[in-house]
Amino acid sequence: MRRFVVGDIHGAYLALGQVLNLAKFNNREDLLICLGDVADGWSQVPECFERLLKIKNLIYVIGNHDLWLLGYFKTGATPTIWTSQGGKATINAYNRLLGEEDSGKEILLRHKNLLENAYPYYVTYDNKLFVHGGFDWHKPIKDQDVYNLIWDRKLFQVTCMWQEHYEEDKPLNIVKGYNEVFIGHTSTSFFDKTLKPVHVSNVWNLDQGAGWEGKLTLMNIDSKRYFQSDIVKTLYPNERGR
Repeated sequence: MRRFVVGDIHGAYLALGQVLNLAKFNNREDLLICLGDVADGWSQVPECFERLLKIKNLIYVIGNHDLWLLGYFKTGATPTIWTSQGGKATINAYNRLLGEEDSGKEILLRHKNLLENAYPYYVTYDNKLFVHGGFDWHKPIKDQDVYNLIWDRKLFQVTCMWQEHYEEDKPLNIVKGYNEVFIGHTSTSFFDKTLKPVHVSNVWNLDQGAGWEGKLTLMNIDSKRYFQSDIVKTLYPNERGR
């Protein structure tokens, strides 16, 4: 089984299709770990979820935008902090779905079920951690609040800070307890214009700004070969994104 991880998709169904095709991803045989935040940004959030649900070996780690969407599914909540950061496009997408598809309600329930059963974090058999935002590595992750796991940015910031004090070619596992850590949430497109996955110590950040004007990244967890979409803005030239 090949193992892959994908960064924050943010409704970019066209970009998701590109990276899966580039990797020749097999829905039945390969494994995909999604780092969350499929919701909010571009206009094809429902299509993204439907594509992911075709994957037999899918592991979904929930993100903060997903949590907002789940709240909308459950109670109709539309906080401004959500609608102003891509949530409005997601609401519009589901309204279109319900208006155009006879099976719209069934599709919405499938997506709600996926988010309700998503992981707050995931650890593989070979001790690789996957979490949307980050965590406090000074205490067991199982004892930490889900809110902190999806919102934390300190792990990446502190890792970057400490790495500056060491030689670039020196192996250094700053985040203790795990062989490798894979995160999203903090877009690297704002400070790394190469739009490549950012590897700092034993942490991989795979959010290259697909929700904005960056690229979507899919990486083979074992070989570290990665596949990227076109600049997502060029795939949706008439949309705002996040």
